[in-house]
Amino acid sequence: MIALLFWLAVQEPTLESTLARARAYVAAFQQQVSGVVSEEAYEQQVRNMRGFSQTTGTSPVIRRALKSDLLLVKPQGSDRWLQFRDVFEVDGKPVRNRGERLIDLFVNPSSSTQSHAQRIVEESARYNVGPIARNINVPTLALTVLLPDNQTRFEFHRSTKAAPGLMHAPLNGAWVVDFKETRANTLIHGADNSDMPSKGRVWIDPVTGRVLMTELSIDSASLRATIDVLYGEGPIADLLMPIEMRELYEQFGVASRIEGTATYGRFRQFQVSVDEQLAPVKK
Repeated sequence: MIALLFWLAVQEPTLESTLARARAYVAAFQQQVSGVVSEEAYEQQVRNMRGFSQTTGTSPVIRRALKSDLLLVKPQGSDRWLQFRDVFEVDGKPVRNRGERLIDLFVNPSSSTQSHAQRIVEESARYNVGPIARNINVPTLALTVLLPDNQTRFEFHRSTKAAPGLMHAPLNGAWVVDFKETRANTLIHGADNSDMPSKGRVWIDPVTGRVLMTELSIDSASLRATIDVLYGEGPIADLLMPIEMRELYEQFGVASRIEGTATYGRFRQFQVSVDEQLAPVKK
């Protein structure tokens, strides 16, 4: 009995072991999910807090509904994966010139890795609605916090707060880990390229390292933003995919509030790699 109790004590998860498993899981996630496409149904709502304006005819609520394919892509010449939103329907109408834009973006990409990555990010945010310019509304963004290359950029602590801000999905048995960005040249930048440190929480299975939910927040002098993402079963065994995203943006000095809800399904897996199909290496 004493030996058994000692073995159980040794196996008790720690913050370090839980983060190590999560980092390994996220690194594998990027490689395996690069061949998976999910369909996104995404509704955005902009609420004018001042109400209807007879002068401008502005409605207190503006809505936009997007349907997109979502996939991980790697810009040419880069080792960084980005999530790309390929919008094919806006408010029930098909997107024009979609094929031409995709050919220009992926088949004939820019020779500059940085500009190619920026174009992917901008294209993914092309149909956002509202006065707040944003390109962080892709569900796997918070996972980059757990990439091995970023482990010195953030501080991590086990959280005492388990309930997410925007989701209603208690996850029994998960470790909730707070993170806070502490280095300059942050992962997210403002419109003037200013640093915008991020913080948030991740819900981790301490045994497998699987990420069950993420919450990414920015709270600056001009903007407050929160993005919650819930993960669930997908087409690859032992690998969880985003199944729901909820977001909230409030900009100080601008009387508007942006809310978004996205759901994911109809997962399909390519038989060839995304690199081969979308960003071939030039010889």
